[in-house]
Amino acid sequence: MGKRIRSRRRGSGTSVYRAPSHRYITDITHPRIDSGEGIVLEIMNDPSHTSPVAVVKFGNDYYYMLAPSGLFVGERILIGSNASIKDGNILPLGSIPEGVPIHNIELQPKDGGRLVRAAGTYATIVSHGEMATVQLPSGQFKLIDPRCRAVIGIVAGSGRTDKPFLKAGNKIHSLQSRAKKPYTVRGVAMNAVNHPHGGGNHQHVGRPSTVSKNAPPGRKVGRFAPKRKKR
Repeated sequence: MGKRIRSRRRGSGTSVYRAPSHRYITDITHPRIDSGEGIVLEIMNDPSHTSPVAVVKFGNDYYYMLAPSGLFVGERILIGSNASIKDGNILPLGSIPEGVPIHNIELQPKDGGRLVRAAGTYATIVSHGEMATVQLPSGQFKLIDPRCRAVIGIVAGSGRTDKPFLKAGNKIHSLQSRAKKPYTVRGVAMNAVNHPHGGGNHQHVGRPSTVSKNAPPGRKVGRFAPKRKKR
């Protein structure tokens, strides 16, 4: 009897495929205040983020933010439409000039930030109007409400990919921190008992690779209920 296929095991949610969220610091969101001044108390590592995370104190509350490049302990962070254009300050898009690098952009006002959060990434405002036009790192242009807030600067940690892993174990531990597997075995390379695409005298699927969305978990491999086959 063969073992369950990878997609079936991942769907079961066992510890192998479950992210170690108990090691994560917290969700990164903008402070729930419209204006104010905070101070950076600490810069730390968070396994769930590719960039460093800064602990900022606003009054009696503590917030976590993605550290922009150049941020240091003791630096002042300003929030509000009247804040200066300086790395780390949080302003609404309508108050940020064109061409200034920004990150952690909100999609809806006060949602805490959704776009451009990976290390070394940034977006720029192209134009203002009824909606702010923002160019994302992918090159895509997106219209966003000018009341949405963003952080000035480039996300820190841009050089993290320059250091090689050197050995397989380092890469495995790095990916396990986000519940990702460092390797992928093709179904056609497996035995027939281990995968619906396995077996045969040479590596081929051997049957249509489209599968119904109502198929049982052990058969759900290939293209799920496609409208048509891509050619």
